[in-house]
Amino acid sequence: MVEVNQAKLAEFERNRSQLLGITAQKQQMQIQSMTLKQALDELAKTKEKKVYKAVGNILIQSDTAKVKEELEEKRSSVDLRLKTIQKQEDSLINKLNKLKSEIESSQKPVTETQEPKKKVKE
Repeated sequence: MVEVNQAKLAEFERNRSQLLGITAQKQQMQIQSMTLKQALDELAKTKEKKVYKAVGNILIQSDTAKVKEELEEKRSSVDLRLKTIQKQEDSLINKLNKLKSEIESSQKPVTETQEPKKKVKE
């Protein structure tokens, strides 16, 4: 029984650390999506036919429509990845809640089998 609880606790900790990593990835994807949205908003406002885009360490002049299309594709890809990460996060949260309830329920019989403490009469 003790070994089973230790295994569940170890699995709980593994899942918890995995959840932290996924949450960090999710935050990065959200920031990337917001940044792309801001860039697309600015491109929608401009009347310029050509804009500069960063390619590595240099800026290259490119068609506004082409850059807008590239950014939209990139944003849809990031948003899809964000949905996938959200599903993983939800799944891990459900696993953690299940493990938590299993661990807590396995702890109850141990405390119930112990003799109740006798009250000291004053």
